[in-house]
Amino acid sequence: AALRTTVVVENQPGAGGIVGTSALVRAAPDGYTLSMLSNNHVIFPSVYKSLPFDPLADITPISMVGMTPFLLVPNPQKIPANDIKELTALLKKQPGRYNYASSGNGTILHLAAEMYVQQAGVKARHIPYKGVGPMMADLIGGQVDFGVLSLPSVLPQIKSGALKALGACGADQMAALPDLPTLREQGLAQYEIGGWFATAGPPKLPEADVRRIYEALGRAFGSPEVKQAMATQNNKIVLMPPEQTVAYFRSEMAKYAAVVKRAGLEPM
Repeated sequence: AALRTTVVVENQPGAGGIVGTSALVRAAPDGYTLSMLSNNHVIFPSVYKSLPFDPLADITPISMVGMTPFLLVPNPQKIPANDIKELTALLKKQPGRYNYASSGNGTILHLAAEMYVQQAGVKARHIPYKGVGPMMADLIGGQVDFGVLSLPSVLPQIKSGALKALGACGADQMAALPDLPTLREQGLAQYEIGGWFATAGPPKLPEADVRRIYEALGRAFGSPEVKQAMATQNNKIVLMPPEQTVAYFRSEMAKYAAVVKRAGLEPM
């Protein structure tokens, strides 16, 4: 409505977002093709030897849109733990027996779980999936033991008891699960990670289109309907001007490069 046009959502899953972003890079810079990007976009330079695009030069960042909290969840039938300390003790007692799932090699969910493994000083095998859907299906089914997921994607499974939340991954507790302590509060003083999503256009998108779309995002995310939808999904609205979004991308890229180096992950 803010753009006074019809918007068609075209899902292009695969490789943690590389497939979709590759399509964006090839699109005409006419202001009619946009993409939603996540943390993965700025992680990939650290975990892949080569990419089919330059994460900064081959896109036009328009605005950060929102942030979403993460939490660490096991399958309660596979992991009989009630908190992070019990999970850590179990993994230390049987090193290498348990595994953790992610939405793909080098994705934000991979790094979030790997950060826990590294900081807790435990051993667990990484099982990558092609997206969050297959990952969650096998986590619920017991084919894998634990993982990190976003609150909006996993809250119904937690409420039903299919999965169990052991800790919030961010710096603060979550309003949707007020009794769930953070990993920091449970002994991992350096642990903090969460998800974000941003809007970008193809490379060389004209400045006039960047401003037009940014202003439309401001109108859209300022509406009561969108505010309510984001709150219902437990997401936080975070809008940034284009220039600030570019700087944020650069700072995030440096941050995750340090995480990958500390985790000892070799480029794929």
